[in-house]
Amino acid sequence: MTLSVKFDRLLDLMSSNSIKIDENFPERDAPVTLAAGATAGSQAFPSPQGSQRNDTALGAPGRKGPVKAPRWLKQLAVQLSAITVLIGIWWAVAAAEIWPPLLLPSPADVFHQLFVITGTHDGIRGYSGYFLQEHLWHSMSRLLQGAAWAVLLGVPIGILLAVVTPLRWIFGPAIDFLRNLPPLAYFSLLVIWFGIDETPKVALLFLAAFPPIVIATASAVRNVPVDRINAVRMLGANRFQTIVHVTVPSILPEVMTGIRVAIGIAFTTVVAAETINGIPGIGGMVSDAQRYNATDVVVLGIIVIGLCGLAIDGLIRLADRLLVPWRGH
Repeated sequence: MTLSVKFDRLLDLMSSNSIKIDENFPERDAPVTLAAGATAGSQAFPSPQGSQRNDTALGAPGRKGPVKAPRWLKQLAVQLSAITVLIGIWWAVAAAEIWPPLLLPSPADVFHQLFVITGTHDGIRGYSGYFLQEHLWHSMSRLLQGAAWAVLLGVPIGILLAVVTPLRWIFGPAIDFLRNLPPLAYFSLLVIWFGIDETPKVALLFLAAFPPIVIATASAVRNVPVDRINAVRMLGANRFQTIVHVTVPSILPEVMTGIRVAIGIAFTTVVAAETINGIPGIGGMVSDAQRYNATDVVVLGIIVIGLCGLAIDGLIRLADRLLVPWRGH
């Protein structure tokens, strides 16, 4: 049998198979009508479990997956859970009376003092004649005054120390020396110089916040890329335009970081600043309660100071995002 005869028989066999296939599908040439939203593939090869499974597999536009909670909500839930656990441990230890209430008051006692200090009870107005919010307001006003003076003087002095080398040689070691001193080391001297009114307290907070701002500003100015300055000068910018459009945007991220660190240091110094004639003031309230072994008032003051510190730091970070949107670029 020749090769041509074998090839003809193979063609005949393929033709007979195609006819059988066509007999199984007599409507092969009939037009196919698709329902709205269906695809040709889903009609030609239907799913064994019907169109519902097919639509789910192909991701039909009308069906949505599970909604995920935003990340900030998850973070808030975790933080609230951690705080709840800590309060539960505190309550359990206080209820077990491992230590006497004088050393470890219960959460209920601390909350009761919050209720007492924020109102008038038995003819007594708050604590030492001032409500808790009044103590807090006086402390925040002292902090804002000291921090404001530190920013207003620290930023220009930092720029001068970075630009003028002899000034940096003269005043740089003095600022580093002041930065390494604990605030209580010179607070007694400020009291001798200025008395026991508001001046030594504001001065102490200013001296606590001033060195970090100066150092951060001077470091930021020295780290401005020279190529960036040369590029704008080649484009025709004068000295003022270079400072406004290049130097200030370049140093602002580090300056904001220095301000954030400085205000944090000043805030931790509030209690030290109000140890002498600090009422009204949250630090003075804590210091006075410590003298009378009012541990529940001391714990309440510590909690209030910590919450205020978190709020102030959050405001500074918000201002940083608004003022320095190009940070990291």
